[in-house]
Amino acid sequence: MSKSLFVSHSSQGFVFAMTENRRLIEYGEETNERAFQVGDIYWGEARKINPSLNACFVDVGDEKDGFLHYLDLGEHFGTMRKYLAELSSGKRKPGMLQHFDRVEALPKDGQIGTYLQKGDRIPVQITKEPINSKGPRVTASLSLAGRFCVVLPMDSGVSVSRKITDAEEKKRLKQIAAQGLPRNFGVIIRTAAIGAGADEIQSDIRDLVDKWKEISRKLVAAKPRDLISKEITRVTGLLRDLLSDQFDQIQVDHPGMAEQLKEYIHGIAPDKVNLVQVYKGKVNMFEHYGLDKQIKGSFGTTVTMPGGIYLVIEHTEALHVIDVNSGNRSKKDTDQQEHALQTNLDAAEEIARQLRLRDMGGIIVIDFIDLRSAEQRKALLDKMIQLMSTDRAKHHILPMSKFGLMEITRQRVRPAVQISTQEHCQACNGTGKIGPSLLITDQMENRLDYLLQKNGESKVTVVAHPHLAAYCKAGWPSLQMKWWLKYHKWIRIQADNQKLMGEYRLLNSKGENIPL
Repeated sequence: MSKSLFVSHSSQGFVFAMTENRRLIEYGEETNERAFQVGDIYWGEARKINPSLNACFVDVGDEKDGFLHYLDLGEHFGTMRKYLAELSSGKRKPGMLQHFDRVEALPKDGQIGTYLQKGDRIPVQITKEPINSKGPRVTASLSLAGRFCVVLPMDSGVSVSRKITDAEEKKRLKQIAAQGLPRNFGVIIRTAAIGAGADEIQSDIRDLVDKWKEISRKLVAAKPRDLISKEITRVTGLLRDLLSDQFDQIQVDHPGMAEQLKEYIHGIAPDKVNLVQVYKGKVNMFEHYGLDKQIKGSFGTTVTMPGGIYLVIEHTEALHVIDVNSGNRSKKDTDQQEHALQTNLDAAEEIARQLRLRDMGGIIVIDFIDLRSAEQRKALLDKMIQLMSTDRAKHHILPMSKFGLMEITRQRVRPAVQISTQEHCQACNGTGKIGPSLLITDQMENRLDYLLQKNGESKVTVVAHPHLAAYCKAGWPSLQMKWWLKYHKWIRIQADNQKLMGEYRLLNSKGENIPL
């Protein structure tokens, strides 16, 4: 398995795309003005206590106040308040916590008004970015994430990610982390630590403890709404979490950004610095590597798959809905239920990719093709769990309901990625919409697959707008020639000035129109 990362610079920020075996699996955009990113730490001020919600609204500088629930205060909130009081009074210097005594942990059934009043100032960390009309979600339980560990100031003990299942490896990692952990700091060992050496893990802990020292120094002079600590960008976060021997290239189209990534990678994996390369081609990098086409084909309302299967994905305020359709896929010699199961299994693979690609969070409802057998429904559930096991976002998958629906909850920390894949129609001057022209030839080939290979058509003629017809005939080998090599049948292409841009139709051997 090979992975590649592509980063394209723009005046507003940058766009990144990650592929696995040349297939797009992650995509994102980040602007220079972007604020309130997950992991950022702000000096917040309590604006309103809401006893009915057992929560507080905290001003962190956004148009909407951040939401802080009582449980998000963290059990060591009292200890943090004591530490901040000693900092502000000068009794304690910013830095280590070895000689600091913690106070009693907060009860889980307490009321937020007991511990927080209007006007109180506390450091809070963004856990969910502002989405639609909602402000950011924040926590007062601070955590500092590194490549191998997450360090928790005011905490204690060592815990291991649930995804690490090997008992011996768990024991080894706990012993290593405990040796390098200062007093009054807790640590969570991340999945990336599997196989890592003691020096790497302990160095990661030291870096995060040093980061806390810097944060505590800033807290002394902080004012309300001040940004105390900025989380790394999503690209560097991606490299921090996923950089491995599976990566074979990191292409960047801006020299300055390439140097920044090299500097970051040198700090976490010096042997992989040479993966970063500056793209110097004249054609847009995303177009050169075929990413534009994949993006257009992956973010539309309708997502087509090989064999005629297609998904319809709709986004609402409350949830996301995915409908699975078999399209023109047919297997005459296969049992109907076996065919339905195979279609669902194929669709599940694309759905798992789409959830990660679009960063869809909250409630996702999937309408699979009905399965009568309990064994088949169990097989589909197991497949979905397996496919999503590599998803970094927290999620929970429920078995199919009696209505044939599968429900998934996936951690939502930022708005889902949405890209308009439609283009202005030249015929109506933009009052209507047409599908992306980049995908027209793919759609045409899907129809030819069905007609020539599955429906047994002996001869097909394509009648298209002159520009589309010329495109199919241009170059060597032309698209027309590729079809001949694939189907062993010559497909005649005829230009028609009456057709609109991107419009085409198919004729059978009798010259009759074949419905699309």
